[in-house]
Amino acid sequence: MSLLLLDRVSKRFRRGGRSGREQVALRDVQLQVDAGELVAVWGRRRSGRTTLLQVAAGVERPSDGAVRFGGVDLARRPMLGRPGGIAYASTHFAPVIGETVLEQVGAPVLGSDASTASAQVVAFEALRRVHAVDCAEHGVETLDHDELLRVAIARALVTDPRLLVVDEPTQGLRLARGRDRALELLRSLAERDGVAILMTVAEAADLAGADRALTIDQGELHGLTEPAMGQVVELRQSRG
Repeated sequence: MSLLLLDRVSKRFRRGGRSGREQVALRDVQLQVDAGELVAVWGRRRSGRTTLLQVAAGVERPSDGAVRFGGVDLARRPMLGRPGGIAYASTHFAPVIGETVLEQVGAPVLGSDASTASAQVVAFEALRRVHAVDCAEHGVETLDHDELLRVAIARALVTDPRLLVVDEPTQGLRLARGRDRALELLRSLAERDGVAILMTVAEAADLAGADRALTIDQGELHGLTEPAMGQVVELRQSRG
């Protein structure tokens, strides 16, 4: 069973009140994502790519179809922000939450009644995972695009999610080296930590390195929407 399943999902928005015109953002989408997979979706503006992520994460409910995470319908049990659930990496930071990066990254942990000290320990470890420890005592407003992305991912990781959703992680990274580092980070989280990653990209070149590269146009998802059959690896008996 796949970790994330979108089963014939459609999403419609009504513009201009009850008598307004209905806009279809997603059309009968089928998608499966397994643990440890990096799945990238490319689409033009207004193609439905961001709506796809919002529906997959449970930010928006589908108009038709179902989204299941670990076999459970997200409409019945939301998993966004829950430990071991779904995390949405956002580069928006509210100044009221904290003055330093460390406080911002640790904020989601405080919501689970953790102490400030323990939240900072978790935040520091998350920053270490994304190679952004040097940012810990800085203000978010001082960060460049590369640092801001890493800090956003660190904040998403503090709940130890099984699925990480990232909308255009390379946006604002002008140099190819910066884009490569961002994609390498996401690739390492999938391979090393087994986190499933669903992301969108604005440039087709940024699909490189993904386990599966999909496209979306007018709300229709195209490509290999199911994981390929994994290779069976024989487990070695550990030496006592």
